[in-house]
Amino acid sequence: MAKTVLVVDDDPTQRRLIQAVLEREGYAVVHAENGGEAIDRLTKGGSADVVLLDLVMPGGPSGLETLAELRTAGVNTPVIVLTANGGIETVVRAMQAGAQDFFIKPVGPERLLVGVRNALQMTQLTAEIGRLKKRSTGRTSFDDIVGDSPPIRMVKALGARAAKSSIPVLITGESGVGKEVIARALHGASPRAGKPFVAVNCGALPANLVESILFGHEKGAFTGAHEKHAGKFVEANGGTLFLDEIGELPLDIQVKLLRALQEGEVDPVGGKRPVKVDVRIVSATNRDPAQQVKEGAFREDLFYRLNVFPIEAPALRERREDIPALIDHFITRFNIEESKRIVGCSPETMALLQAYDWPGNVRQLENTIYRALVLADSPMLQPHDFPAISGIAAPLEVPSIVATGPDGEADGTQDQNVAASTPAPDSPIRITDERGHVRTLEEIERDLIQHAIEVYSGHMSEIARRLGIGRSTLYRKVREQGLEDHIKEAG
Repeated sequence: MAKTVLVVDDDPTQRRLIQAVLEREGYAVVHAENGGEAIDRLTKGGSADVVLLDLVMPGGPSGLETLAELRTAGVNTPVIVLTANGGIETVVRAMQAGAQDFFIKPVGPERLLVGVRNALQMTQLTAEIGRLKKRSTGRTSFDDIVGDSPPIRMVKALGARAAKSSIPVLITGESGVGKEVIARALHGASPRAGKPFVAVNCGALPANLVESILFGHEKGAFTGAHEKHAGKFVEANGGTLFLDEIGELPLDIQVKLLRALQEGEVDPVGGKRPVKVDVRIVSATNRDPAQQVKEGAFREDLFYRLNVFPIEAPALRERREDIPALIDHFITRFNIEESKRIVGCSPETMALLQAYDWPGNVRQLENTIYRALVLADSPMLQPHDFPAISGIAAPLEVPSIVATGPDGEADGTQDQNVAASTPAPDSPIRITDERGHVRTLEEIERDLIQHAIEVYSGHMSEIARRLGIGRSTLYRKVREQGLEDHIKEAG
C-alpha cells in the first residue's frame, strides 16, 4: 500500500504543489486546511504515515499548538513542519514540540522528498527494532500478527484465550501459513512471556540424535558424546517448547515424549535419574494428525495429549484481504534490510497479487516480495517485477546507438546489432529555425525537456536519469523554462 502524507496548510496552491511532487513518487496525499481538521483526522480513525504541518495558519490552532495537541493525544506520526521563518528559535520550538524535521518555504522538490523518505525510514526502523526486541525477549503478542480478516481474527481470539493457561496447543495448517508466528504470540501473551521460547523442527532432526537433542545426554553416553548436553526440554525450562512438524517424530521417541509430558520430567541418554522440567508445549503440523493415527504413524495417546486446544491457521488464499497489509509489512522490513526505498505496489500489481492463490502461503509471499524489491527500479512495484505470477518480463534497456566519451562527444563506436535492427526515429526536436539558422541551446534544451516530460509522463526521476542530469538540476531548469504546467498535464 502506498504511504500516505497528510499536508496541513491553509494555502491551496502550496498544497497542490506539494501533492504534485509527492504523487509522482508514488505517495498518496490527503489535505487539511487547518490544524483542527488535522487533529480530527488523526484522532478519530483517520491515518497518515507522515504529516507536513505549516506553522502559521490563521483562523485556528497554530502549527505548534496542533503538534502539541497531537502528541498529547498519543499520535506518534512523524511530523515535518513548514515555516517561512527559518529562525533558530522557531526551529528549536518545533523540535521541542515533537517535530522530526523542518522545511523553509518554499521547499525544493528534492529536499521535500528526502525529508519524507527519512521520516518514513525512521518510523520503519523504530518499528523493526521494536519487533526484533519483542522477538528476542519472547514478548511477541497477537497484536504483532499482521492481518484483520475474519479467519485471522478467529486465530487471535482463540490464541489469546489459550495463552492465559498452560494448556497444550496443537496448531494445524498448510506449510508456510505462519504456525511459528502463532506459537510465539501464544508464548508472548502468556504468563511465561520473557522466559525461554525454544523452537524445534522435528522433521529436521537426525534420526539417531532425536532423543539426545530433545532430552539431553550425559558425557560418554555414546560415541561422540564428549560433553554433557542439557537438551531442548531443559533449555526451555520455565518457558515454552515449540515442537514444529510433530508428525515427523519416530514412534519410539513419541513414547518418551508422552512420558515427559505426563510426568513433567525427562530422562537424558546415559543419565542415572530423571530431570524435572516445567515446560509449556505448543506443537504444530502441516499433516492431518487424526489420519496419521488411523494409519499407525502417530500414537493415539500422544495425539490426545497434544490436541487439547487445537488452532487451525488459515491458508493465505482464505484471507486475501490481509495480503495488502502483509505486503506493506514485508516491504517495510526489506527496505531496512536492503537499504531500498520502495513505496508500495501499483494498483494493478496489488490486484494481481491478491488474485493469486499462493500455494506456499505467507512464506511464498514473503520471498516473492523480497525478490521483487531487490530487483525493482521504480518506487512502486510493477507487474513485471513478478514475472512468475504476471507472465510479464521486465522491460529491457535499449543501449544507445552512439556512445559518448568522457567529454560528452561521440567517440564513433556503435552497437552494430542495435544499429542494424533498430531504425532511428525522426527527432521531434528542431535544431534549426524557419530561416535555417541554428537555434539557441536554451531553446533546444527547453524543447528536449518538454519532450522528455511527455514521453515519461512527468516522472521526474526517470526524466533526470534519461537526460543524464540530477533531479535538483532538472527541477531548476523546469522552473527557469516555465514548464511546470507541462508536468501537471503529463501527470
